[in-house]
Amino acid sequence: MQFGLSQEQQLVVDTVREFVEQELYPLEEEVERAGRVPPEIGQDIARKVQALGFFAPNLPEAVGGGGLDHLTFTLLERELGRAAMALTVFWGRPSGILMACDAEQRERYLHPAVRGERFDALAMTEPAAGSDLRGMQCAARPVGDDWLLNGAKHFISHADIADFVIVFVATGEESTANGPKKRITCFLVDRGTPGFDIRSGYESVSHRGYHNCILTFDDCRLSSAQVLGEPHRGFELANEWLYGTRLTVAAMCVGRARRAFDLALAHAAERQQFGQPIGRFQGVAFKLADMATEMDAADWLTLAAAWRLDAGLPANREIASAKLYASEMLARVTDEAVQIHGGMGLMSDLPLARFWRDARVERIWDGTSEIQRHIIGRELLRPRGA
Repeated sequence: MQFGLSQEQQLVVDTVREFVEQELYPLEEEVERAGRVPPEIGQDIARKVQALGFFAPNLPEAVGGGGLDHLTFTLLERELGRAAMALTVFWGRPSGILMACDAEQRERYLHPAVRGERFDALAMTEPAAGSDLRGMQCAARPVGDDWLLNGAKHFISHADIADFVIVFVATGEESTANGPKKRITCFLVDRGTPGFDIRSGYESVSHRGYHNCILTFDDCRLSSAQVLGEPHRGFELANEWLYGTRLTVAAMCVGRARRAFDLALAHAAERQQFGQPIGRFQGVAFKLADMATEMDAADWLTLAAAWRLDAGLPANREIASAKLYASEMLARVTDEAVQIHGGMGLMSDLPLARFWRDARVERIWDGTSEIQRHIIGRELLRPRGA
């Protein structure tokens, strides 16, 4: 693994950070107040990203994407992590699972998503099925050549701006050595399909303006042409394409932590108490030292996992470790940044209270910290037959 960035990677980092600081930071306060991003603002962000040539950077050049490798894309996500998610969602990173589209589906879903003409959302979680994917109740049954969907999904991120949704539902059961398990199928469902409704979800304290939604299906009829991949093979499809999203969470946590740290470091150098900068006091200096060390550790865990993906090496445990450590690191760093600022750290005049509040969800979505520990432990024990 090369520890230095290539010229191309440094250019990506510099370009994204400049865009984030100049175009997105000035919009954050208004999004925080309003709790939403006006459609025209989101569309303007998407247009500017397209003009930069950075739209759909995670998808191959063969389908019109940026073709970034995992490491370079992780660096890009790290820089995006510095800004509010309500704004960075318009950067346009279509789900990689769309690469499973067949020829007809590519024209209808994949290519428009790459061009920024259509936005997608991913729907898996249900009230009774979060980490337990096979426990989902939302189901589809075949009716002739079609499928009839019924049930609900919740906590579906940015479905409010999506033109279509990638939905995983139960489609029967199969017998296994451990008993019956539900078969899962993935569908591509267009907004406006009869029987399909997208409505506002819960009021979250984290990431204001970045909305979760509730999806309901009431005898929603879909054609077999809307099955992504093979019927009943959705679980395998999810495992193949989606576990890398945990790496994105880790990278964004590192970026957000560094922004909070930069504010704390500047304050510690400038704030005077007892005739000297507070950073000279051991109680503050040690906090900064621990914060920097933890950020670097999370950064290298994340980049090392991305490097393994590019090298074609197994990376499930490494990705889980990165997501676990980076999300928990962010909680500690934002908390200490608030502490270093004292009372002002909790005031809306500064973004630190927002960073602190936003950090809480990172330990929950895309697999809780407990799930990540389960994955790590399982990967360690399997080679020993345990």
